[in-house]
Amino acid sequence: MTVFIQKGDAPMSYRQAVKRGLRYFEAEKAYWQREQGIVQGDTAYKAWAAQWVDDNVVNEANNIFNHQLAAYRAALGRLDQYILADGRPEVTEEQETGQFDPETGEPITEAVVVQSAIDPVEPTVEQAVYDETTGEQTGTETVTNPLIVKDEAERAEAQAVIAATPAEVVTFHDALNV
Repeated sequence: MTVFIQKGDAPMSYRQAVKRGLRYFEAEKAYWQREQGIVQGDTAYKAWAAQWVDDNVVNEANNIFNHQLAAYRAALGRLDQYILADGRPEVTEEQETGQFDPETGEPITEAVVVQSAIDPVEPTVEQAVYDETTGEQTGTETVTNPLIVKDEAERAEAQAVIAATPAEVVTFHDALNV
């Protein structure tokens, strides 16, 4: 009848889902038909209204599923990024140039960089230390690089999202990305 949110759709806010649901609701039965059904206790109207409620339960469940799927995809994307403390190696690949060796007839290839190297960030940085009463700098201290701390926190958060994702969402995602 009115299941309008399918698994795999872009997630909607609560307000978006309600507005879309109301558009469907008003398109299916005119206001006077709904009022008449309520006043007269029409069994056909009651069945229609009950089905509408059941469909909205499905819509809500599918929208929650879609929010979980979007969060799972975002978390996987975050974990796919390289680790700042480790850097990223250069990756090259042999690709054909479109030319052939005149002696052997073999295609000529050349090494092409498909992923540039990124050096790891410094594990520690010097941070100024200030006197609490005067506000003057009194020295420096060595601390873990804030970029590494942030990277590790984001990775932990992404891993927590992945761990909390229901198996149904993971299975759906994996089936789409085979």
